[in-house]
Amino acid sequence: MLNKATLIGRLGADPEVRYTQNGTPVATFQIATNERWKDSNGETQERTQWHRIVAWNQLAEICEKYLNKGKLVYVEGPIRTREYQDKEGNTKRITEIVARTMQMLDRAGDGNKAEDVPPPVEEDIPF
Repeated sequence: MLNKATLIGRLGADPEVRYTQNGTPVATFQIATNERWKDSNGETQERTQWHRIVAWNQLAEICEKYLNKGKLVYVEGPIRTREYQDKEGNTKRITEIVARTMQMLDRAGDGNKAEDVPPPVEEDIPF
């Protein structure tokens, strides 16, 4: 079986990095993808979809260092849905992409120095 999302989109905000109790870094961020089509009247329509991304370990640190709002990025990894309890005790469900591969796609001159951009990273997830 296969569970893998492949996305190319722009970051909506800078990644947020936190650390687990044992010191493992985890980065979260959202990217937007756009879909365009012509409706029955021949007019162009557009829909933006937001995707929550989670990166762990070295990949989380690379995301924190090199990614920021507006950057174009390629992300690949499994789709995960998890549940949690909010402050009022209500069960909430969230779907996210667990990044296993990330690559920055902006061209040189778009704010990334070529010598500062690391190669694509593939990460083993700790679960």
